[in-house]
Amino acid sequence: MFERVLVLGGSGFIGRHFVAQLARREIKVTVPSRRRERAKHLILLPTVDVVQAEVTDPAALERLARNKDAVVNLVGILHGNFERFHAELPRAIVAACRAAGVKRLLHMSALGADVNGPSAYQRSKGAGEQVVLEARELDVTVFRPSVVFGPEDQFLNRFAAMARLLPVLAVPCPQARFQPVYVGDVVRVMLSSLGDTESHGRIIELGGPHEYELKQLVSAVCEMTGHRRLVIGLGDRLSYFQAAVLEHLPGRLMTRDNYRSMKVPNVTTARFPYGIAPQPLEAVAPGYLRPTGPRERYPQLRWRARR
Repeated sequence: MFERVLVLGGSGFIGRHFVAQLARREIKVTVPSRRRERAKHLILLPTVDVVQAEVTDPAALERLARNKDAVVNLVGILHGNFERFHAELPRAIVAACRAAGVKRLLHMSALGADVNGPSAYQRSKGAGEQVVLEARELDVTVFRPSVVFGPEDQFLNRFAAMARLLPVLAVPCPQARFQPVYVGDVVRVMLSSLGDTESHGRIIELGGPHEYELKQLVSAVCEMTGHRRLVIGLGDRLSYFQAAVLEHLPGRLMTRDNYRSMKVPNVTTARFPYGIAPQPLEAVAPGYLRPTGPRERYPQLRWRARR
């Protein structure tokens, strides 16, 4: 029985959905955040305690893990110090679990995680997996989703913003393959696995029902937002050049490390677990990419303002 759960990265995209579902089940949830203001959207949930803490501090992690029944690690970054957040942090989480006597650990990784992968992102994710799975005394489950979509995602929404602003969209690595999976389905799998002893020591890969090339996805987003745009796929050299330029601009829309990650197909042949039928992108994305009025637009504005 899990009554008290520590969720690291609980204020992020997947985290806010997961924490809300834990709260709905009346599970007491602790969500640490470096800046408590960024997690204000969770404070109103009745069983959620948002605390200001630096999760990369091993001593703070150990204090947070005390008296918890499970720890969930959802921390992940697309740019920056991958080694610190994807490899060193899992190592500190394992140490904190050991010190606090916590046995259950859920760990979010990503499809393509591989210590020998072409990108630093993939290598760091692979290293983090190794760290948690080698902790044999813990009951660990690792999740490897493809790109996750939902109302506050930073993937489809980014393309939608570009479609609203630009008459022509130049897509790098246009044949890069993805299998987008809905955030609600990812959360359902995590909740199901929490008390499932069969998932201990396992890696669970998660992909939606359909595969897409990146250019197809961008074209689909343009259609969903009601914007007719010319979508051009860039060749390999131009894709690399675009990444090299964009990584030095504010917002870092793309980096050369992202370019290297896209060389590996972000897809899986694994069957979706627990009898869950994953929702197709076409059934969900239009509802949030093209709001029809102020009522539908308000939740997105609120999330972007971190309110």
